[in-house]
Amino acid sequence: MVGVGLRPVEVTDLAMFRRFAVEPGLIGPNWYGFRDPDASRRRFETDGFLGTEDSRLVVCADGETAGFVGWHSQTYAVGKCWNIGIVLLPEWRGRGVGWRAQAMLCDYLFQHSPLVRIEATTQPNNVAEQRALAKAGFTREGALRSAEFRDGDYRDVWVYSRLRSDPPPSLDAT
Repeated sequence: MVGVGLRPVEVTDLAMFRRFAVEPGLIGPNWYGFRDPDASRRRFETDGFLGTEDSRLVVCADGETAGFVGWHSQTYAVGKCWNIGIVLLPEWRGRGVGWRAQAMLCDYLFQHSPLVRIEATTQPNNVAEQRALAKAGFTREGALRSAEFRDGDYRDVWVYSRLRSDPPPSLDAT
């Protein structure tokens, strides 16, 4: 089993963030076009990616940088929750790193914030992420029709959630 952990962003991680901004296909099915390659450096210099409304942590696998997780606040009327996401480098996909990192992120957010809901979205054709979210303790709630613009068209996304009251998954599960 691969050892997985989360840590704050370090200056040496900025090269990875730059790659995700300018290398089509590296990010997998979540490519939304070229982004400012220096935005990550500016953000790191501002707050180290640890903000009050959105943040990132680096995913480590067997002591190597494997990608990152991020979260931002999502508001519904007067309710608020976290929305999380993950990006892994291709060599770390399909090895159990993603679901463990997302489960660890949920544990971290429940320990350090009072919010009771964490949600994630994914594309209907991203079966690997759907399996990862289920293993990380998430429940699929439904579809948001035409909610994102990607590859020249509006596309549906599926919404998943994990509540504070849901039982956490065992990180030893395969």
